[in-house]
Amino acid sequence: MTYFYVFLGGGLGSILRYGIARGLSSYNFTFPYATLVANILSCIVLGFFVSWSLREGMNGNLKLFFMVGFCGGFSTFSTFSNETFQLFQNGHHAYALANIAASVLVCLAAIYIGVLFGKYFFNL
Repeated sequence: MTYFYVFLGGGLGSILRYGIARGLSSYNFTFPYATLVANILSCIVLGFFVSWSLREGMNGNLKLFFMVGFCGGFSTFSTFSNETFQLFQNGHHAYALANIAASVLVCLAAIYIGVLFGKYFFNL
């Protein structure tokens, strides 16, 4: 049953990521905003569930569904890496470096924001 929770959460996260990519695809950005947005939102969600887990002792199945499945399917390191590689390959070095910096720094801040949301929600 544990695999089912990961599977279900991962599928829902992947569908949401795909929806963001489809929604932003008509803008023809050189910079991979869709992946960055999905990763930032996933980090906020993960930070929130980390707070929940620490505060309430979140059920193991919910952890598998949200933290492993949903956030794992919603965020994507492989797509980030490929898009960054493609930016380098196409001579967009500044965009590639900006993507690396933004992805690391902003996603770290997003985890922190999610933890703060969780603390506020659970009155820590």
